[in-house]
Amino acid sequence: MSLDLTPTLSPARPLDSADAMEERLREIGAARYHDRHPFHHLLHGGQLTRGQVQAWALNRYYYQCSIPVKDAVVISRFRDRATRVEWRHRLEDHDGAEGAEGGIDRWLVLTDALGLDRAYVEATDGILPATRFAVDAYVHFVRDQSPLEAIASCLTELFAPHIHAERISGMLAHYDFVNPTVMAYFQRRLSQAPRDADYALRYVREHARTPQERAAVCNALIFKTQVLWTQLDALHHAYVLGHVPPGAFVPEDMR
Repeated sequence: MSLDLTPTLSPARPLDSADAMEERLREIGAARYHDRHPFHHLLHGGQLTRGQVQAWALNRYYYQCSIPVKDAVVISRFRDRATRVEWRHRLEDHDGAEGAEGGIDRWLVLTDALGLDRAYVEATDGILPATRFAVDAYVHFVRDQSPLEAIASCLTELFAPHIHAERISGMLAHYDFVNPTVMAYFQRRLSQAPRDADYALRYVREHARTPQERAAVCNALIFKTQVLWTQLDALHHAYVLGHVPPGAFVPEDMR
């Protein structure tokens, strides 16, 4: 799937209120969130090999380590101190703080357990080209679009707890190389994502005051779902269908 930086909203009910916008946002999530992707059904259903799970974790690391970069860019867009202060905890959620681990640390626990060399993971040399392009496009989006759209693009967190819970239960049930410690990243996000989503939703409800601004909010969410979907399309093409591009990670069971 190609990335579209200016997706259009299909004709629907007029976005003449915050409630109408929120209803539309939830419709977008129900139809477009990446929990619907076939690769996730394979992952959560125990139908992937260890090598395919390695490929997913390796590529997803690039997204994880880019999230605090994205959040730092969001903070830089605001002259309003209160918004910057509110958004700041997201950096520590992923980067950690002195004496406290963050989400990136917990993701590396996962890749360690899967047998991936940590230096190789952190270098990101083996990720798929589409992974890099999609994630970089997300960072560029929050840099280049309006501050309102930058915050709105994070609204996929409204739908994240369901997929995290499904991933925890599914992977623990089906893969003998997964244990609760390995799944700590997702366990922590069960509480972090709703908190972050609640703030972002309150923000767009308050600050998207015209139908045009509400449409921009909805389109920002569509764009973010495309970013997530594209990453899974690339993984499926490379590691399920077997078309691994030159230079990308090749699991032992595909060599």
